[in-house]
Amino acid sequence: MIHNILRDKPTKLFLGMTAFFCCNALIAESIGTKIFSLEKSFGLHPVSFTLFGQTGLSFNLTCGVLLWPLEFVMTDIVNEYYGPRAVRRISYTAVALIAYAFLMYYLAMGVPAADFWFGTGVKNGVPNMSSAFNSIFGQGMWIIFASITAFLISQIVDVTIFHRIKKVTGEKRVWLRSTGSTLVSQLVDSFIVLFIAFKIGQGWSWQLVLGICIMNYIYKATMAIILTPVIYFAEIRIEKYLGHETAKRMKKAAMGEEQDAFMNVPTAG
Repeated sequence: MIHNILRDKPTKLFLGMTAFFCCNALIAESIGTKIFSLEKSFGLHPVSFTLFGQTGLSFNLTCGVLLWPLEFVMTDIVNEYYGPRAVRRISYTAVALIAYAFLMYYLAMGVPAADFWFGTGVKNGVPNMSSAFNSIFGQGMWIIFASITAFLISQIVDVTIFHRIKKVTGEKRVWLRSTGSTLVSQLVDSFIVLFIAFKIGQGWSWQLVLGICIMNYIYKATMAIILTPVIYFAEIRIEKYLGHETAKRMKKAAMGEEQDAFMNVPTAG
């Protein structure tokens, strides 16, 4: 059976996409504890916007947003060739792995540190390695819960809008269904994270939550537009790998026009 799986190109492609999707999501969550200045990254002075009465807003983002746009690109690619059920499967898998990773982080934080380890970072400007470790990995439960909830809901929104647009446009206007679904789902994702983690979890004002939400969304929307050509590039590479006929039947199966049709197409690995 394993030989059949390894020879089947659609199956190998799906396994590769799933691995990248889950790994990318886990890395994004793990590096999300660092806040960086987008303006300073380009050698610019931080901007200062006023939104909803909240002053001093600039593009201070978590490092996680560097990778999250790729998740939505991957969602659209999987949706195109494998359908909503496959997107739900990889999303649930990613959430389970993220939850497992954070459980392991907390267990690692609770393990008694060796006495000599506390001072091993002094020469690098870290006086207490144990405190540094706990500070980096010890995200609050509200943030973890908010991130996972926002991820699941935004994925559902992305899939739903993607397929509704595709039913109207057919195979044409890939940019519209991909970028359109991402623009909406990213807004949902940004708001839910901030609402749960900081409005409910820390009692932030609505002005601050909405202001930061818009600033985050401006970046995410810009990245969604910039990454649109990646969808076309990926489709070209996938069609070349699978073959035109197999790719065409997979897209039909994904839309429910020919249920699981690609499973009946013999493909050599």
